[in-house]
Amino acid sequence: MARVGTIDRVTGETEVHVSLGLDGTGRCQVSTGVPFLDHMLHQLASHGLVDLEIKAIGDTHIDDHHTNEDVGIAVGQALAQALGDRRGIHRFGHFVAPLDEALVQVALDCSGRPHLSYGLQIPAQKIGSYDTELVKEFFVAVANNAGLTLHIRQLDGVNSHHIVEACFKAFARALRLATEIDPRRAGAVPSSKGVLERAGA
Repeated sequence: MARVGTIDRVTGETEVHVSLGLDGTGRCQVSTGVPFLDHMLHQLASHGLVDLEIKAIGDTHIDDHHTNEDVGIAVGQALAQALGDRRGIHRFGHFVAPLDEALVQVALDCSGRPHLSYGLQIPAQKIGSYDTELVKEFFVAVANNAGLTLHIRQLDGVNSHHIVEACFKAFARALRLATEIDPRRAGAVPSSKGVLERAGA
């Protein structure tokens, strides 16, 4: 059965469509109206081997905050939908990604329990027109809506673009490791309690 999540989210501020396929090849069709976010979502698809289709229309004439957050919410919801009961997955993923002088570590658990520990120290306030404080808001939205325990640590880096891109690449690879099917699980839920849900695992 294909592990695909499709979400249509409409608010007074944004309209977001997300289709996310976990067992993909990295195919990516993304248009959010926020160019730097589009660039990062391409990293997620390419390095996570996630097929990603995103179309967002938002109030970017005000700023990018609502679009950035609502895309994160919809991506998280689509990921949760694609994972279903999380049966048979590895559950845990960890990756350290370098990009020139930047080095970022991501560890995650598809636990069903949302948590983000965020340790990026981004020198610039903006990358192009993108407010770098929105990086954290994106991952808050994804973790909360996908039910991920997510730890992001910056080990090195001074170039803001490199730091953020290394983060998305590390997240993509950690997510790929965590969500791939473990043949030794034989389809079982990877929890001693036999269930992964927001109440605990």
